Amino acid sequence: MRLIRLGGGSSGVGADVRAALASWGQGNAVVGGIALIGCQPPGCPRPVDAIVVLPRAILVVVGVDLPDPAVRLDAPLAGQWKTDGWPLVRGDGMVNPGAEALASAGAITAMLEAARVEPLPVGTVIAVGPYVSQVFQPTADLLRGVRILHPEPMTLLGAVRELAVYQGSCTIDGARRVIGTLSPQTAVEPADLAAEGFADAAVARLTAADTTLISRVTDTPPPQRPARPPRPARRAGRPLRWLPVGAAVLVALLMITGVVLAITSSGDEPDAGGPAANRGVTSSAATPEIKVEGVAFQPKGDVRATDCANHAYGDLQVWLRNGRCSELIRLRFESTVDKQRAAVLVAVLRFTDPTSATELRSVADRPGSGAVTDVSVEGAAWPDGGKPFFESAAYASGREGNSVKLVQAVWMDQQSSPDNPILKDLATKALQLPVAN
Repeated sequence: MRLIRLGGGSSGVGADVRAALASWGQGNAVVGGIALIGCQPPGCPRPVDAIVVLPRAILVVVGVDLPDPAVRLDAPLAGQWKTDGWPLVRGDGMVNPGAEALASAGAITAMLEAARVEPLPVGTVIAVGPYVSQVFQPTADLLRGVRILHPEPMTLLGAVRELAVYQGSCTIDGARRVIGTLSPQTAVEPADLAAEGFADAAVARLTAADTTLISRVTDTPPPQRPARPPRPARRAGRPLRWLPVGAAVLVALLMITGVVLAITSSGDEPDAGGPAANRGVTSSAATPEIKVEGVAFQPKGDVRATDCANHAYGDLQVWLRNGRCSELIRLRFESTVDKQRAAVLVAVLRFTDPTSATELRSVADRPGSGAVTDVSVEGAAWPDGGKPFFESAAYASGREGNSVKLVQAVWMDQQSSPDNPILKDLATKALQLPVAN
C-alpha cells in the first residue's frame, strides 16, 4: 500500500486511518493499492480522509469524531446512533453522522461512473474514534457495502477483504485513469502501480461480441439433420475392439497404485526442522503446556517461512527486504492470568551472522517501527475460535546468537494496552519458551 498525501483530511480519527494504512507497508504483500490521503475530488462536498484504490475495489474512507470513547456503538445508516446505550447528539445537532459520509461517497461514485473509468466496486468505510470497542450495524447496511469501524490495522484490513469483490484485477492503465479522475494533479508511474498489485493486461471478460455466438430461441424449430444410415450389425466371429477394455484396465491399475501409495505414505511426517519453503500452521493440539516461572503457555501451532519480509510491516519489513533473514518461525501460545485469556505471538528470526541479528533487534525495538504479523492476516484463523488483535500488544525482544525473538502479548477477549504490566510480564516470560530447530 503506497500512501500519497494530498491534504489534511477531514477528522481527528484520520490520523488513525493513516497509521493503519501505513502499517501494511508498500507492495502487495498485504493488499497492495494506492491510498490518496486527504483527497477532495471535483464535485465532492468536502475532503475525505482517504480514497483507497485497490486492484479489486475502491474504498472511500471518511472519519467521524465521536464526543468520547465508547465500548459499544450502535450505528444504523437510517436511524439515530447510540454510544453505550445513550443517544448520540453532536454539537451541531446531528444524530446520524453517517449521512455526511454517505453523501461524500455517493458524490465520488457518481463522478467515477460519469468518467467511465474502470468499473471497480466502490465501498464506504466510516472510521469512528477516538476509540470504539464494538460497532453494531444492521445486516442491510452491511449488504450496501458500508463498514463502520474503529480504524485499527486488522479491523480495517478485514473490511478491505470483505469489500474487494471485483472478479478481475484492475489494470495499470485503468488505475491511472481512476487516480487521474479522483485527483487530476496526481500521477503515478506504471512501475509503482505494478509493484502494488495492478495487472499489466486486462483479464479476459465476456463482451457483447462474445454473445453473437449464442443461439437465439425462436418459435420455428431448427431444421432437422438427415438421419444417419444404420450401422451394419457386427458379423459373428468379429473380434471386439480392445481400446475401451484396455482403458478400463489402465484406470483400475492407476486407482490401485494410488491407494497403495496413500497407505504407505500416511505415516510419513514432514520434517519440522531446518529452513524450507513456506509451510502451513502445524497443529499443536496434543502438545503439553509449557511452564515458565509458574506461568503456563499452551502451544497453538507454529508456521515457518523463508520470505521473512512478506510477513512483517512498517520499518521492520523495509529492513528485512534488504537484510539476510534465512528463516522466520511464528509460534502461537495461549495463557490464562487472573482468569483472563491472553494470546502470545512469538516470532523467531534467524540470520547467517550475529551483526544482522543485532541490527534487526535495534529496528524492532523502536516505537512505531512495525512488527511481525500473525498468520491470521494470511487466512489461518486462531485456533478455538479466538480472534486476538496484536495492534496494541505488549512487546518484548531478546537475542540468542544469530536469532532474534520478538514477542507480542494481548488479551483475547478485551482491549489491550502496550503498557499493561500483566501483558508486559507475560511477553517477557515468553522469551524463555523453547523453539525447535
